[in-house]
Amino acid sequence: MRTIRTIAELRGYLKRARGQEMTVGLVPTMGAFHAGHHSLMRAARAEHDEVIVSLFVNPAQFNDAGDLAAYPRNESQDAAEAAELGVDVLFAPPVAEIYPPGFSTSVQVAGLSEILEGAERGPGHFAGVCTIVTKLLNIVGPDVAYFGQKDAQQVAVVKRMVRDLDIPVRLEALPTVREPDGLALSSRNVHLGPDDRIRALALSRALKAAEDAVAGGERDARRVHEIAAAQLRDVDAEYLAIVDPANFDALTTIDGRALVAVAAHVGPVRLIDNVVLQPVPVAT
Repeated sequence: MRTIRTIAELRGYLKRARGQEMTVGLVPTMGAFHAGHHSLMRAARAEHDEVIVSLFVNPAQFNDAGDLAAYPRNESQDAAEAAELGVDVLFAPPVAEIYPPGFSTSVQVAGLSEILEGAERGPGHFAGVCTIVTKLLNIVGPDVAYFGQKDAQQVAVVKRMVRDLDIPVRLEALPTVREPDGLALSSRNVHLGPDDRIRALALSRALKAAEDAVAGGERDARRVHEIAAAQLRDVDAEYLAIVDPANFDALTTIDGRALVAVAAHVGPVRLIDNVVLQPVPVAT
């Protein structure tokens, strides 16, 4: 595997691949790899001639300098894991390569970026996400880019951006990878102490309660919300929402695909999780 740190070198590398009509898969990451990242890399490796994994802790999407400073970083370990999974290139640029002096452009998706995660993390969060993803798509020019379903609103925002800007890429969202007890894998989980690790299971319990309620025939979104929220008493919940997974409009009735999204602080860590519900007709 090759580690590349400049845009010019990466484009030079990919020029050969394009000349030979190879397909390219991109996995955008901020590093601190876990099994969720690994699943994205394996999918890209199985489907493409060239696999590019970006490793860039994007300062533009953090509204809290402390959160940015605390974000886990271990490039040498990440590089070893990526190489083991057959990645061709780890693109790990310095901040100045991505945001050179005088950089002043921002990509924003109105509306969808302003609710839930956008409301909690500030108006610049998804602008930062969209700007870095646009840059990566322009730099790499992948056939397919891979994201995790755990960041469901991010996926929806990026899909809207790609559609609106006619960016020629297919986006793939892969299922959330979980620990055996249900906790969604996250790079931030390393900051959970033993007691907080147990308390963090409240998020997956809330989602499971919503799933069970809908599987049992409940279709009133307000009632499903109440059932799920009852599982969040031991954490500092920011939001629990039941929305349309495409546009994140709030739902009152669950009669088609619905996304239950949750965010909460558990000790020093902010966690998010979600589940997509697909109700089946209730037998009469």
